Amino acid sequence: MNSFLKKLKTKNILVIVLFVFIGIQFYRPEIVQKPITGEIHVPTEVRAILQRSCFDCHSNQTNLKWFDQIAPAYWLVADHIKKGKEGLNFSEWDKLAPAAQNAKLWEAFNQINLKAMPLKSYELLHPEAKLSENDIRILKNYVTSLAPKQKPDTAKVSAYNKQLQQVVHTQASKVSFPTAPNGISYIPDYKNWKPISSTERFDNGTMRIIFGNDIAVKAAKEHKTNPWPDGTIIAKVAWDQIIDSDGNVTTGAFKQVEYMIKDSKKFASTKGWGWARFLSPKLEPYGKTADFANECISCHRPMKDNDFVFTSPLNH
Repeated sequence: MNSFLKKLKTKNILVIVLFVFIGIQFYRPEIVQKPITGEIHVPTEVRAILQRSCFDCHSNQTNLKWFDQIAPAYWLVADHIKKGKEGLNFSEWDKLAPAAQNAKLWEAFNQINLKAMPLKSYELLHPEAKLSENDIRILKNYVTSLAPKQKPDTAKVSAYNKQLQQVVHTQASKVSFPTAPNGISYIPDYKNWKPISSTERFDNGTMRIIFGNDIAVKAAKEHKTNPWPDGTIIAKVAWDQIIDSDGNVTTGAFKQVEYMIKDSKKFASTKGWGWARFLSPKLEPYGKTADFANECISCHRPMKDNDFVFTSPLNH
C-alpha cells in the first residue's frame, strides 16, 4: 500500500512539473530583431571571429539554436541579447563616431582577453563561440593596428600649451563645479591625493594616473582592496601622450577624470560604486541620464571578482 502511494505521489509530481514546464513556454519576452543600419568593416578573419563568438548577443543577426528557444533558457538568452545590444551592437556600427568605434573595440577585446566574454554560460551550450589563443592574437593585432602611431605631434603640443594659457587666465575666477547626471559632483581635491597606480591606453594614445583618497591609500597599504572599504574614492585622470624627438613621453593636454566612489548602501544598484566622468578642461559631465553608469559597470564587469576595479595598487 505504501509503495503504491509513493508511486502515485511521484506520478502526480511529475504531471505537475510537466504542466508547469509547458505553461512557462507561453511566457516569451520579445527578442526585437531590428534592421542592420551599418555593419562593422573589419578584415575577413576578424569578422569571422566576431560573427562566430559575438554576433548572437551583439548584433541584429541573432541566430537562436533550438535549445535556446526553450524556457527557462530562453528567458536568459533574451536578457543576454537585450543587455548585449545595449552595450555593443555591430549591426548599428554607423551610429558611432570613428573614435567611439575604436574605443568599443578596445573594450570588447579587453573583456575577451580577461575571459569575461563570451559568457561562460553561453560557451557551455555554444562551444563554437569559445575563442582560441590564435583568435585572441588575431583580435589583439587588429585592435593594436588601430592605435595612433606614437611620434612627435605638434598638434598635441599646441593643445597642451593652449590649456596652460586657459589655466593662467581662469585661476583667479570663481569656479562652480559640475555635477554628473547621477548627482556626483566633480571633486577637485584629487589633485592633492597620492597616486596609487598608472596605466596606458595604447588604443587612443593616452596615459592615465590613478589617484586615491586617504581611505583608498590606507586600504592599498593594508592590502584590503577586495572589497574596497566604503568611503574609498578612486580618481583616474587621462592626458594625451606627448613624445619628443628623443622618444621621451610626457603628459599633454588633459582629457578627462573618472571617479569611482565606494558606498555599498548608497550605490547598491550600481554594484556598490558611484561612477562619474568629466570631459575636457570644461569638465563636461558624461552621460545624458543616470543610466550612463550601466556602461561603466559593463566595462568593469570582467573584474567583478576584484570588486569591479581594474587598478592594481603599487606597493606603498
